[in-house]
Formats: sequence, structure tokens, C-alpha cells
Amino acid sequence: MNTIPLKTIAEPAVTCSTCAACCCQLEVMLITDTGVPERFIDTDDWGGEVMLRLDDGWCAALDRDSMMCTIYEKRPLICREFEMGAPECIEERQGIATAYR
Repeated sequence: MNTIPLKTIAEPAVTCSTCAACCCQLEVMLITDTGVPERFIDTDDWGGEVMLRLDDGWCAALDRDSMMCTIYEKRPLICREFEMGAPECIEERQGIATAYR
């Protein structure tokens, strides 16, 4: 009897270019000055500065056509430290699994 060898299929690589920008729905506190333009800054319920989010929850600095940050060079520290493919990134991606095929 012949057996078919089991082949492990690797998960697709996690990259920002294959992402639906789910991290752009998280609340982002502004804890350092990176030069975020004032029009993208809001105040939370406790008086802290945060990135402005639109009524649907998305970051106001996100370009909806390209799903890329319009202030990438001046993005907040938290956005800079949110590492692509890190456990937090994977967890957020799983939260909107319907965006991935």
C-alpha cells in the first residue's frame, strides 16, 4: 500500500502590504512628540492625547484607498513599536479574519 507523504504548508508571510490595517482600529495614545499633525489628535475621556479616530473606529490618518498611513514618517511611538508579525499583530489580524482569503 502506498502512502501519500504529508507536506507542511507554511502560513503566508505577515507583511503590512498584505494587511487590512487592523492595527489602525486600536486606540493610540500619544506619549511622545513625533510631530503628529494637530488635525489627527484627539483627547480621550481622561484628558490624554490620542490619535483621532473616525466614527467607524478607523484612524483618521489612514488612507482608505491604499490602507497606508498618511503620516508614516510622523506616526506615534506606539505605531512605530507595533511590530509586524508580532503576537499582538497576529492577534489583531485574527480579529478580522474575514478580510483575508
